[in-house]
Amino acid sequence: MTAKKPASSAALTLSAARRFSRRTMLKNATMAGAALAVGPWFVKNALSSSGELNLLNWSDELPDPVIPDFTAKTGIKVNTTPFSQNEEQINKLQATGGEGFDLYQPTRDRQPQFKDLGLTAALDPKKLENGSVLPSFIEATKIWEWDGGLHWMPHCWGSEAISWRTDQTKLEYKTLSYGTLWEDQYKGKVQGRPHSLLLGIGLWMDASGKLPSNRMADAFKDPDSFKKIYDVLLPFAIAHKPWIKQFWDSADNTKSGLLENGVVIGQTWDGPVLSLKKDGKPVSYMAPQEGAIAWIDGWSLSSGAKNIDQAYAWLNYVHTPEASAKVADGSGYNPICKGSDALLSAAAKKNFQEAYPGDALDKLWNRIPEPSWFGDLRGEYAEKFKAA
Repeated sequence: MTAKKPASSAALTLSAARRFSRRTMLKNATMAGAALAVGPWFVKNALSSSGELNLLNWSDELPDPVIPDFTAKTGIKVNTTPFSQNEEQINKLQATGGEGFDLYQPTRDRQPQFKDLGLTAALDPKKLENGSVLPSFIEATKIWEWDGGLHWMPHCWGSEAISWRTDQTKLEYKTLSYGTLWEDQYKGKVQGRPHSLLLGIGLWMDASGKLPSNRMADAFKDPDSFKKIYDVLLPFAIAHKPWIKQFWDSADNTKSGLLENGVVIGQTWDGPVLSLKKDGKPVSYMAPQEGAIAWIDGWSLSSGAKNIDQAYAWLNYVHTPEASAKVADGSGYNPICKGSDALLSAAAKKNFQEAYPGDALDKLWNRIPEPSWFGDLRGEYAEKFKAA
C-alpha cells in the first residue's frame, strides 16, 4: 500500500481544528442552540434499547459523566475493557476472535492492520445519526470503506507533542522542537514512547536538513525505505538513551512521570497532560515547530458483536454535540461534532489555544495509514532503542 503524504491527510484534521480554535474562542450561540436540538431525537429513540453493551475502549477517552449519562438516558448498562495502546487492543481482539466486544476503538491510521484482522463488521448507515459530525471527520472515514461497507466512525482527535513541567523549565513556541528533548539540560529528565521518539527525531532531522525524508512519509513507502531512514534515527536515539527518565505506555504513567517520577519534559499525548493542566498542576503542552503528530480515534463494530441495537444507540449518543464535548472536556482531547466547541469549559478552550499557538494548526502532521508490514518493523527498531 502506498502511504499518503502528510500534507494531504493532515487537511482532514486541520479544517476541524481551525473551526474549534477560531470559532470556538469567540461565542457561538447558534451552534449551542443546534447542539441542544439533537437531544430529543436521541432520548426518544434510544430509551427503548436497554440491555447491555460491551466496549473495548481507550482507558482515558470515556471520562465521567459520559457513560453514566448514556445509561441514564437509555437504561443500557455499559461494560468496559480498557486498554492503553493499539497493540494491546489488537492482542485482546485476536485472543477472543472479537467475541465479548460489541464496539472497539481503532486509531484511523491503523486501518490496514485492523482490516487484515478481519474482525470488523460493516456499519449500517441507515442506523447512524451523523448530522452533527464535522464534515472533515466524515471525510476521514473513507479509508475505512471496503467491500462496499463502512467499518469505522470517529470519536475524538488529539495529538502527540511536547509536554513539560512549567515550574522547572520555560519553553516558547518559536523555538520549541522535537530536538529540544535532547538538549543537555534535560539529560535524565525525558519521557516518551520508543517508537514515537524515533518519529520525533525523524521529523526534527528532516526539518533541519540532516535527514530529508519528505516529513517522514518516505518511511511508509516500503521496508527498504523505512530501514534507510531508521538506520540513521536509531543510533542517535541509542546514543541519547541517558536522556530518558522513563518510557511511558499509558495515560496514567504519563501523568505519574510528570508529577512523581522526576520527568521535566517529554513527547506525550495531549489528553493526560491537558487534564492535569485543567486541574491546576504545573504542566503544559505545546506543538513544536515540526508540527504536532495528530491522530483520530474512532469506533468499529466487532464481528462478534451481540448487542447490535445498543451499539448503534451508543454511536448516536457519542455523536451528539453534548456527549462529544463531555468526552473532550474530561479527557483533554478534542471533540468531533459541530456545536461541541461552544459547550466546552473555559479551561479546555484556553488549553487548546495554548497548545496550538500561531501557525501550529497549519503544521499538524497527521499520522499516515500504516502498511501491514509497518507495525512489526517499527516495533523491532523501538525494542532495540528500549533495550539499549
